[in-house]
Amino acid sequence: MADTKHADRKAAKLAREITAFAKAHGGAEGQLAYIGQSGTRIVLVGADGAWGDLVAPTHAVAAAAAEQAGLALHDSFDGEFAAKVRTGPYEWSRMAGIQIGGRAAG
Repeated sequence: MADTKHADRKAAKLAREITAFAKAHGGAEGQLAYIGQSGTRIVLVGADGAWGDLVAPTHAVAAAAAEQAGLALHDSFDGEFAAKVRTGPYEWSRMAGIQIGGRAAG
């Protein structure tokens, strides 16, 4: 019983965060990605191309949060959905730094 209440509270908290993201970015879509024992990542893409993510302890909690927030979910993060993401100089410099084994200069 206590585990169910905890999961319900976590899903409600995540749903509030998803709703806040959607409100700040003109709407949002998402995708749930299993990340092993760490749980499930909720990838969010705003209508303006902004992106972010949240981590739920289980796939069930992630799915419940998405449903409570009214988040439209995609099966995968590719094609049209991935093309909606807009990245800026910060993301490109971080990706370059990771690729060559360290932080990007700057």
